[in-house]
Amino acid sequence: MGDLFESYTMGPEWDEMFAAPALPREEARLLAEALGTVAEAELERRCAEAARSFRDRGITFSLSGEERPFPLDPVPRLIRHDDWRIIEAGVTQRVRALEAFLADAYGQGEVFDDGVVPRSVVLTSKHFHRAAWGIGHPGDPRIHVAGIDLVRGPDGRFLVLEDNLRIPSGVSYVIENRRLMARIFPELFNAQRVRPVAEYPEKLLSALKASARSGGPDPKVVLLTPGIHNPAYSEHVFLARQMGVDLVEGADLRCRDNMVWLRTTKGDQRVDVLYRRVDDEYLDPVHFRPESVLGCPGVLNAARANNVIIANAVGNGVADDKLVCTYVGDMIRYYLGEKPLLESPKTYRLAEPEQMSEALARMDQLVFKPVDGSGGKGLVFGPDAKDSELEQLRRLIHSDPRSWIAQEVIRLSCVPSRTPDGLRPRHVDLRPFAINDGNRIWVMPGGLTRVSQSGESLVVNSSQGGGSKDTWVLTEPPC
Repeated sequence: MGDLFESYTMGPEWDEMFAAPALPREEARLLAEALGTVAEAELERRCAEAARSFRDRGITFSLSGEERPFPLDPVPRLIRHDDWRIIEAGVTQRVRALEAFLADAYGQGEVFDDGVVPRSVVLTSKHFHRAAWGIGHPGDPRIHVAGIDLVRGPDGRFLVLEDNLRIPSGVSYVIENRRLMARIFPELFNAQRVRPVAEYPEKLLSALKASARSGGPDPKVVLLTPGIHNPAYSEHVFLARQMGVDLVEGADLRCRDNMVWLRTTKGDQRVDVLYRRVDDEYLDPVHFRPESVLGCPGVLNAARANNVIIANAVGNGVADDKLVCTYVGDMIRYYLGEKPLLESPKTYRLAEPEQMSEALARMDQLVFKPVDGSGGKGLVFGPDAKDSELEQLRRLIHSDPRSWIAQEVIRLSCVPSRTPDGLRPRHVDLRPFAINDGNRIWVMPGGLTRVSQSGESLVVNSSQGGGSKDTWVLTEPPC
């Protein structure tokens, strides 16, 4: 297999490229052979070229206030076609159930009356917004874009860690990673049949236009960004350019007669669909933070009057709440009458006394997560925590059990990754992206694979220093 893998040592976790030392899995054999032909010095040169390309094109992210190129690991992550079929079906099923739940939670509330989800769990969520109640027509999608975070456990099965239904980010890195890999490492693609990812912007624009209520032949879509200081601003620019829509800030919009208008040099233009990348709390100072200048006063009233579609819908964050997430399996059975295709790790609802007692008795074996946390912030890994940290966490949980869940620690699967010491196994997760046009849910073949930067770390988030890999969904072999 060449010099690159000579010093590679498998870890105890599921290795996605190797079934045994020096024995690639069948789907990875050709890739391992192709990588083996690349000399170490040549690999370093191409990786430097990749980082330079990302920097020159502004494909960056903010870490500790510093803009830097998004780290791209040169070893792709492969997903077999049959594994992808399970992921695709499971993500689609999950989005359908969550779509039904959000419409119900902000509508008739039958899920509460039937005892499937406790009303108190939803009403006490930080991201439940009463101002969003009753907005939209029945059947209108609330989840236009979803990012579902998956991990692969020690037995090779994919599990759901959390849902991202507010403003899921990262898809631009998926597309740019593929473009760069095809240019920098073209020989790796020669022996593989990899499904494309470039059609995402076209699919997204089509879904956004399909949701417009104006009935016109060419609905006006704009992308609302918080501005240049947002960590995901480069993605906002990328998507607006790829879709051919205006990238706007709050000051570019105004509401008049319960309609949203874009200020232009040729006069105001009516906006039909607002693809917003601004958090709920900053979107409309009339209903949320009055000091916010990131959004547009009155935009929620325009949505309530059905004169503009906000994508994703305001209030979706209640389904991102990690405590609400523990009920998604019940939602699937309740709304769809189906068995969940993707399971979640065993989770303790610490607001329930018996489960809290059991979890606190096993603090050194579990991972504790704030229910409204993101980016890996606030996680406490019991096996790695000091006694003083666990005692402080115990006090926090007792004072506010609703704000925490606990889960079994999942030893994430690994993929060979470039390090200063050569290729080493590094933990990865996967965020597939789904687009909902109201009639069909399309799951992008692949998604964002995030990779940890150290061998022991199970945290892969870019905000914690993680990088990414190009994710290859392989086509079904020809008969």
